[in-house]
Amino acid sequence: MRLLYTVITLFFIGAGAPVNPVAMSSYPESQKVRKPAVAGSFYPASAVEIKSMLGPWMHNSGVVAPQALIVPHAGYVFSGEVAASAFNRIPREHSYKRIFLLGPSHRVGFNAASVDTLYSFAETPLGEVPIDVATGKEIVKKGKGAFTFRSDAHDREHCLEVQLPFLQMLPGEVPPIVPIVIGSQHLDVLQQIAEVLEPYFTPENLFVISSDFSHYPSYENAGKSDLYLAETITSGGLEEFLKALSHIDKMNYAGEDTAACGACAIAVLLDIMDIQGRGRFEAEHVMYRNSGDSVYGDRDRVVGYNSIVFTRCEKPVKDASDHLFNFSEQEKKAMIATARSAICSALRLDYDGDARPVGILKEKGCGAFVTLHLNGRLRGCIGRFTSDDTLSETIREMALSAAFNDPRFPSLSRNEASRIEIEVSVLSPLKKIESIDEFKLGRDGIYIIKGRSHGTFLPQVAEETGWDKEQFLGHCARDKAGIGWDGWKDADLYTYQAEVVNESDLQ
Repeated sequence: MRLLYTVITLFFIGAGAPVNPVAMSSYPESQKVRKPAVAGSFYPASAVEIKSMLGPWMHNSGVVAPQALIVPHAGYVFSGEVAASAFNRIPREHSYKRIFLLGPSHRVGFNAASVDTLYSFAETPLGEVPIDVATGKEIVKKGKGAFTFRSDAHDREHCLEVQLPFLQMLPGEVPPIVPIVIGSQHLDVLQQIAEVLEPYFTPENLFVISSDFSHYPSYENAGKSDLYLAETITSGGLEEFLKALSHIDKMNYAGEDTAACGACAIAVLLDIMDIQGRGRFEAEHVMYRNSGDSVYGDRDRVVGYNSIVFTRCEKPVKDASDHLFNFSEQEKKAMIATARSAICSALRLDYDGDARPVGILKEKGCGAFVTLHLNGRLRGCIGRFTSDDTLSETIREMALSAAFNDPRFPSLSRNEASRIEIEVSVLSPLKKIESIDEFKLGRDGIYIIKGRSHGTFLPQVAEETGWDKEQFLGHCARDKAGIGWDGWKDADLYTYQAEVVNESDLQ
């Protein structure tokens, strides 16, 4: 816990970080409308100008209603299009009961989260948005110190206000909002915040997480930092996020003050999903830009912006036996070629293999892991259980992650690339089991979820280690999920099958 606290503290300081607390402002009880604080600076001061600017970016294209969004909060000329790309994923006819807005305090520091319970409405040039004061007071009461209300945390704060015009540009009325500004850097407090908010993390509510990403590295290094962190967020939970922050810190990019100014709010979101079971959510990285992409920004010192959309997995889980694979030799060669081509391209190495998608590689919906070995030892392994992309795109993405983003290893070097052996595992859908009698060692992989913790072993691990069934489950529970040797006995267990394609087996 001390290590995690140290990691998260490193990234909640820096540009725009909280300063020492100041005295709370006082308002007459009759004042119920929060006036805009940054209209005319972060975004236009008139409704006509807002509509003119956002109109070309706003075009609802969503099919499945998101559960959560991560969006930037910089001036619209820098990050507006990125933010719009996430809000566009809300289906045109969909309505939420309420919208939770979470972001970092840029002006005051305090060891809690502040919920706006003073105002009844928040105003922008587009009109007034209702605030769910009753829910806010309920959260403060349940929070037992993790939540409070500080008017000085909301008065001049921009990170939540800039999200309102996007909501107002969507079809229909904006549902009541619950504005929450997080002033704490302490991991234990953030986890308390997550525990209180978790019951509200339901399909009827939308969570909007406000965060910019890297602050002030060069244009090139911002891309490395921001895309690595976005990939970690889409594929992992809170623990992986903290490790990624630590990894970025060790990279020591010149000029970078923070990898994500809203890391506190992102951490709360990931912890909530860990509590409910990270495997129950799918994440999509929608868009990336940084301030150097704007005509108003330079490329020497930039700020990064990602948009990420989270949806609940609604597809029914079918029996894994209905999804067994029988790959052709051509498909197997294309899988390995796709993975190796991606790695060689990233390292600017020549590769003449045929990576064109054929057969099943053109189909969507399959999960996949890419494993790298060097001299018979693991050199990287990253994967995902489900994907909306084609299998070819998923393999390419996982190959890059295994080579350059596995937090257990440094990035693969050009010298190592020619010596690695690539293994691709294509997965069947997850199947929840109620008894380990349903688990067949050597055929099935295991995915263990218990509270915020989770871990998996691919089916081939059994053959590689020689473990029996209880050893397999015990090692996964202790070594991968971190819940102790017997932790699997009262955890949620899922099995899946994998067809493994190993480069050394191909002719």
